[in-house]
Amino acid sequence: QVQLVESGGGLVQAGGSLRLSCAASGSIFSINDMGWYNQAPGKQRELVAVITRGGRTNYADSVKGRFTISRDNAKNTVYLQMNRLKPEDTGVYYCNAEGVREFRFTTPRDYWGQGTQVTVSS
Repeated sequence: QVQLVESGGGLVQAGGSLRLSCAASGSIFSINDMGWYNQAPGKQRELVAVITRGGRTNYADSVKGRFTISRDNAKNTVYLQMNRLKPEDTGVYYCNAEGVREFRFTTPRDYWGQGTQVTVSS
């Protein structure tokens, strides 16, 4: 069974920085895309940033120039460096691993982490 464990959330003042980490554990042969999603209070979960296994990235317009996503394929870990945080960045940040194969020819599956709270005060 594959598990995603996030860490690094917390309370920060506007303009500050946080770094989120998400480590995938279990039997893992490969992971395609890894990403971060934010679910703000009363809103749907939305994509923040995604990175392919080859390192291509895509960001929500609201975080471009402030957030940086990266990954370490050897550690099955994805990171999100968040700078110049704004109160509207507040929410629960979920890690997603897409196209996870436990063995070479097994059916790929998607997994979610349990979420980590990020609160940005004004």
